[in-house]
Amino acid sequence: MTERARIFQIDAFTDRLFAGNPAAVVLMERFPEESVLQAIAAENNLAETAFLVREGIDYRLRWFTPTVEVPLCGHATLASAAVVMEKLEPTRTSVIFHSASGPLPVEKSSSGYKMNFPVRRSEPVAPPPSLAHTLGVTPIEVHANQFNYMAVLANERSVRTLAPDMAGIEALDRDGLIVTAPGDATYDFVSRYFAPAKGILEDPVTGGAHCMLTPYWAQKMGKAEFRAFQASPRGGEMVCRLVGDRVEMEGTCVFYLEGTMQY
Repeated sequence: MTERARIFQIDAFTDRLFAGNPAAVVLMERFPEESVLQAIAAENNLAETAFLVREGIDYRLRWFTPTVEVPLCGHATLASAAVVMEKLEPTRTSVIFHSASGPLPVEKSSSGYKMNFPVRRSEPVAPPPSLAHTLGVTPIEVHANQFNYMAVLANERSVRTLAPDMAGIEALDRDGLIVTAPGDATYDFVSRYFAPAKGILEDPVTGGAHCMLTPYWAQKMGKAEFRAFQASPRGGEMVCRLVGDRVEMEGTCVFYLEGTMQY
């Protein structure tokens, strides 16, 4: 039997259309089989599709790339908050999303929405043997956690002009690779995120990566609040704060599409 669901497409972590990171948000009465969710995400062919199901006064949230389900996604959570508080319940000022990464509170702020995510700390590691060749530059430092490697470069220009070998990144023993450096002036730090193993060559703006970036730069710079820019071709920015074992990320969204899908 064919079912229908409301679908939205939103550009997250930007205040203008055709920038930031596009996410689809699908509102469902219940989650269908995982294969159906994956097929919808593949059909959308965006970095992430978020699926929302009402759960009491809150919502259950799942995220899929075109190829896999992931345990955490920042920009699709930001987009989901915009859908809830601008389209579904416009008088609402906060929401909690229940997810594979635990409860994720989001509240309206003066500049958009403020998310509260678990921190992803990392440890310095020896660079994988192929990393410098894959990047085309030798990192100053390399850190890792269970999710990603993070390569620290000397300056913002090195991050912006990087043209890495995607096959080399996909061969690493982590799902993705963050590349970062101090910002030149406007931003405290800049970054890019590559995840071909998850079906995403380069993610335009990545909340989950900033859960790892924020504690690293907090230790390096001796402060807890940052203006961050992800220097992908689309580009996107956010304010990040380290608050104990949580990371607050603040950003805005722009609605691009609203309609009905069938599956």
